[in-house]
Amino acid sequence: MTSETLSQTDIDRLLGGAARSMPAAAGLDVQVYDFRRPHRVSKERLRTLEAMYERLVKGLEAWLISRVRGQIEVRLQSVEQFSFGEFTLSLPMPCSSYIFDIAGTGQKGVIDVGPEFSTYIVDRLFGGEGTGSALTRALTPIERMAVRNVADKITGLLQEIWQDHVLMDLNITGFESSPEILQVVNREDPVLVANVEVNTGSVSSLLLLCLPFSVLDKFFTSSGQQRLALLSTNEQERELTRQRSEAALRATKVPLTARLPDFQLSMRDLAQITEGSVIPTAIPKDARVIIRAGTQERFIGNAGRVNGNLAVRIVDALPSAPTSDSRTSA
Repeated sequence: MTSETLSQTDIDRLLGGAARSMPAAAGLDVQVYDFRRPHRVSKERLRTLEAMYERLVKGLEAWLISRVRGQIEVRLQSVEQFSFGEFTLSLPMPCSSYIFDIAGTGQKGVIDVGPEFSTYIVDRLFGGEGTGSALTRALTPIERMAVRNVADKITGLLQEIWQDHVLMDLNITGFESSPEILQVVNREDPVLVANVEVNTGSVSSLLLLCLPFSVLDKFFTSSGQQRLALLSTNEQERELTRQRSEAALRATKVPLTARLPDFQLSMRDLAQITEGSVIPTAIPKDARVIIRAGTQERFIGNAGRVNGNLAVRIVDALPSAPTSDSRTSA
């Protein structure tokens, strides 16, 4: 093995290169990965979760508008994975957290109603305008019962959006106003938290919906099993599925509209139109009309009457409009 003495120029060059590389290394976005709590929400799962909770948000918004008789906008901000300790640190002090049992699992979840929104609900349900400042104290027992109506509705919506993936029977069993005392799972256990923003014009607040990951294992591990199940279905099951889809499609209602041919009318005649006026169109009575299915022109027909009712007879079908892809390729 040979050794070679470095000159001062070589040493300076090496040290200079190391110094120049330090800022680049310092600028790297390094994220800590916890192997005890791996991140389990993939992009595919996240899109599914966002679609599910969007359904919950729309249902909650419609219910709140009818309940408080006021304009309310409910919007999903995010669906994220946290540890339960991180979730409790995000809660205000005092909080308005309703604890619910997940029947048959021994697990619990949390619905936290922000102080601004809980104050608004109490004010509106007791006859106020809902414009008061947020309460800085814990809710009284009567106020808790008023806000619990919202929590009860949310548990019902949670059951509904999860029923296709994980069957859950949720029942509110407790209330907690101190985040430090709130304990439904271990502080290190992962939880799925949906952040829902509520705006009433004068009030902006958050609803936090927390579910433990332990009851959602089936959802996060069943994708491959579902695909295998679809591949392993026999011909009879596939035919039954096809018949159900066909029956659902046939039961779908599509509005049909008939449009008369275009005609021209002078501005003088247009200015003289009053209620009860008869407009001469010069369109022959056997003129063809265009029939639309939804927003698409699909058929050609003749206008007439059947048993005294206006009717349209379909005499021909229009060719389907080319898609944007086919127009581009042409």
